[in-house]
Amino acid sequence: MLKRLKMNEQGNAIVLAALALGGLLLIVGLVIDGGHLFMTKSHLQKTANAAALSGAQELPNSDADVNNVVDKIIEEHGETSTQNRVNLDVEQQLEVELTKDVPLFFSKLFGVEKVPIHVNAKAALNPMAKAKGAVPLGIDESVELVYGDTYSLKVDSGDSEAGNFGVLALDGPGAKLYSESLTTGFDENLEIGDIINTQTGNIAGKTRDAINYRIDNCPYPVGEYEHRDCSRVMLVIVYKPYDNDSNQMKSIEITGFAYFYITEPMSSTDDSIEGIFIKRTGTGFTGDNGPLDRGAYAVKLIE
Repeated sequence: MLKRLKMNEQGNAIVLAALALGGLLLIVGLVIDGGHLFMTKSHLQKTANAAALSGAQELPNSDADVNNVVDKIIEEHGETSTQNRVNLDVEQQLEVELTKDVPLFFSKLFGVEKVPIHVNAKAALNPMAKAKGAVPLGIDESVELVYGDTYSLKVDSGDSEAGNFGVLALDGPGAKLYSESLTTGFDENLEIGDIINTQTGNIAGKTRDAINYRIDNCPYPVGEYEHRDCSRVMLVIVYKPYDNDSNQMKSIEITGFAYFYITEPMSSTDDSIEGIFIKRTGTGFTGDNGPLDRGAYAVKLIE
């Protein structure tokens, strides 16, 4: 009897060992499948985020541009076989939804071959509150903008009753500094509420050189302002007067930003910049301090 009990105990050990091994394999299998699902969903979410952020930059242009960019981002992330849906609304928001059936490995033994994964990302345009690259030109916030209509930005202070047309001293006073920041854009952040001194004197000559340089370095035909690398497009400051003294505006306060597209080169007798205001997104930031909506937008993920 003792021998039989001993033999039974050995059999139990084998059974317990087999159960333990089976449980271990089950745990390992679940970890492998779970890790695979997690990594796939993480990559899919990053793809949706990138597609929403990039596609939203084209919202001021056309639905076709939005869809082309979204498709390109999805392809670059290797998710061309993923089902996707793009939703656009009138509030300048873009939602990208991605759905993918993810094949499993260990779970196939239990009849579960794949699991659907769904992700979504939503990006929105908000008026720009902070940005680099602005030019030393401004427009009063009281000016009503009609996008696509021609405007003239005056730069000859001799024609202004207030002695200034919104020519700003971003880098400090002087025609040389003004010319540099007009040619390439101011390389520091400006934001809502900043106080900026104005630039005095006749600087039409420096303006002509910078404007014509910008025109010469834009490789696209006139009117194609949707291209990101067209130097005809300038980020202009929207302001309200801050310090008026002796009929001269000495400084301004930034209340927003606008994009201005140069349509005509400046001749030797011109004292104004001809162009149109456009709606466009940029690399700036949104803010909570109420920037004016003048067509310059920053993109932000909201979901």
